[in-house]
Amino acid sequence: MKSLTNRALAVVSALALALSSAACSAGTGPDPTGTGPANATAENATAWALTGGSEEAFRASFDRWNSSHPDATIEAEWFANDAYKEKIRTSVGSGNAPTLIYSWAGGTLADYVKNGSVADISSAVAGLSSKVLPSVLANGQIDGKTYAIPNNQSQPAILFYNKKLLAQAGVSGVPTTYSELLDAVAKLKAAGITPISLAGQSKWPELMYIQYLTDRIGGPEVFQAILDGKKGAWSDPAITEALTKIQELVNAGAFGDAFGSVTADSGADTALVHTGKAAMVLQGAWVYPDFLNNAADFVAAGDLGFANFPAVGSGKGDPANIVGNPANFWSVSAAASAGAQKTATDYLDAEIYSPQMIADLLAVGAVPPVIGLEDEIAKADNPEFLGFVYSMVKDAPHFQLSWDQALPARQGQALLDNLAAIFLGQQTPEQFVTAMNATLV
Repeated sequence: MKSLTNRALAVVSALALALSSAACSAGTGPDPTGTGPANATAENATAWALTGGSEEAFRASFDRWNSSHPDATIEAEWFANDAYKEKIRTSVGSGNAPTLIYSWAGGTLADYVKNGSVADISSAVAGLSSKVLPSVLANGQIDGKTYAIPNNQSQPAILFYNKKLLAQAGVSGVPTTYSELLDAVAKLKAAGITPISLAGQSKWPELMYIQYLTDRIGGPEVFQAILDGKKGAWSDPAITEALTKIQELVNAGAFGDAFGSVTADSGADTALVHTGKAAMVLQGAWVYPDFLNNAADFVAAGDLGFANFPAVGSGKGDPANIVGNPANFWSVSAAASAGAQKTATDYLDAEIYSPQMIADLLAVGAVPPVIGLEDEIAKADNPEFLGFVYSMVKDAPHFQLSWDQALPARQGQALLDNLAAIFLGQQTPEQFVTAMNATLV
């Protein structure tokens, strides 16, 4: 799943949102003492990050740092979500990663740590760590050491909707149950409106459906068994039922006929909603800044609604559970020089979740996982959405990290490919289960 514009292995449980270095010389792996290059002389560093979403807040933080530290600057490059994932995977593996490595934590971070690709930054970012909600911070920690630090906002997957289109089709309010969702799909389709926009070409947006449906039906224990590598864990009946409901939605015309050609990086899925062509889109909170940038009048008019994913009948999962990304994270490359690593950790400690960065994030519609945001939210633009996300995360009994990021990279890619086949009707739920169980061997 995408992060900010668009996700260690720990699954985030109850989040009560409110607002813990190692490095080494190039190529030697993380410093086991956790002290980091404290005596190193800072020098220029590099960073790669994603376009869109809270890009503006990141750019501003780099500009502030570079202005104050002309002899220890950070040169940033910007990438679309899918292009970045390909490039960073190759670069980290070859030892050519930027100093600051942007990630979703989860299985990818676990691989980085196992391969000695990122530094233990525990001591270097202790001050920053004290600002962050522990349950979010835990996603960047392995065996009690911090290898990644949150760098932006919490990003639950949200059901965004066009209020006018729902009313036009005779749908009285956003669906709160799966049966209501099916009813809304039928009414919207009859009115000539695509019920739900889906960026099927990008594949990862489809994850939100299997995650929410599986959790609503069977609870978070279902995916935990998969994370634990339990043999045959994908055979849980909740998985099969979730896949069956996905194909039920597809066959009912929920996503229209062309979802396989819609991309998320271009914002095509959200554009269908604010241009009046589709009534709903299930996407991460990271797309709200895109709504603000590309459809300011639509948002200002109050036509954009937002809600949690519907409940499923007598399912075991709490309907207040959420899925998505607790935040995105910065790690520091172990292959960077000691001086570059020092610049990176000094930047993290000074800029991430500084008062100005918090203000910049809130200004673009992003809610950072830091302690005590109520007053700032009340004074910010768009407090209704910011407060909704804040409460959604704070009150969630369970917050499930995006499955493609929680799983090791090999399993995550297999999941995306097999799920795409489910949506396209090229695979049955039983075939999906068999294929995914094979990845646990």
